[in-house]
This record gives sequence, structure tokens and C-alpha cells, in this order.
Amino acid sequence: MSDKNFIQHSVLIVTASGQFDAAVRQSLKASIVETRKNAAAARRYVLERYYDLIVINAPLPDEPGDRLALDIAEQCSASVLLVVPSEVFEDFLEHVTDQGILVISKPIPRGRLDKSIRFLFSVQNRIRKLQKKVETAEEKLEELRIVNRAKLLLVEKQKMTEDEAHRYIGRQAMNSGISRRRAADRIIEDLE
Repeated sequence: MSDKNFIQHSVLIVTASGQFDAAVRQSLKASIVETRKNAAAARRYVLERYYDLIVINAPLPDEPGDRLALDIAEQCSASVLLVVPSEVFEDFLEHVTDQGILVISKPIPRGRLDKSIRFLFSVQNRIRKLQKKVETAEEKLEELRIVNRAKLLLVEKQKMTEDEAHRYIGRQAMNSGISRRRAADRIIEDLE
């Protein structure tokens, strides 16, 4: 993977087992990793920080783990990996899958943990790209709204046609070396 495509991920591991913590950390390599030993501590940290991935090793000392996974999936956009004993795998799978939580059973077959983490990181990367596109679209819509408001004011107060107002805003932006949005903001300030 090239450096320009490298994305560092933040991860929270919720486990009472040092052995599980070490196994997950081995799959995470260059990520920022924190560990909490119970659901109560994990809930506090999820409220305070953003994580790309939360790995829960169930059961936890203070709860089975499915409720924590569901709460996290509801509260934030982090990917959630729930690792459960094989005897409760089907029950947990049925209970949490519709919320986008990935469930794997213990004992974990070789390579499955690494592949699951890589899959969830790819999901997070796609979410980031989509969020950037949404932000860009929102910015463009806001710019259009402001420019149209300035055009309307020019039409109403300066008796310009819509085309004249459009060209006027473009000229003001070019002459001042500013964006059309900033030029429209100045026009709105002057005419209101």
C-alpha cells in the first residue's frame, strides 16, 4: 500500500483477556489502539473519543457484550466486531447482525481475525469517502443558496436582470480575487 493511501485507524479493544488484547493488537499493526476491560469503561470512552473500530471480546466482566455492541452501533459510526463463544454465536449473530455488527466465534480460526479487521477498516474507509462527498455537496449547496440570495437582492434592489446579477457577482469575485460565495456575502451585507 502506498503512503498516500495509508490511513491510520483508531481502535478500542474491550476485553478482560490480555491474551485476546495481544492477538488483536498483532492484527492492527499501525493503528492507534486503546484497551478497556469492561463495558462501563468502554461506554465512557466511546462518548469521549472517536474510534474507527471497536472490538468486543464477549463475555465481559460486567455484561455479555451484545448490549454494548448494539449501543455503540446506535451511537456512532464506528465498525463493531463482536467476538463470542461458539455456544452463543448463533444467538448473538441473530440479535446484532441487522445493526451492522460483525460477529465471529471463538476459538477464532487462523487468519479470520485479521481478515475481519481488514474488512471493517475497508468499510470505514468507504464511509470516510462518502462523508467527504456529502460535506462537499453540502458546501456547494450552501454556496448556491448564498449566491442566489445575492442575485435576488441585486434583481430587487439594483433592478438587474438575473443574468446581469450573475455576471456582476462573477466580476466582483474576479476583481477582488475572492470566491463567488465571498463576493455574494459582501453583496448581501451591502444590500440588506
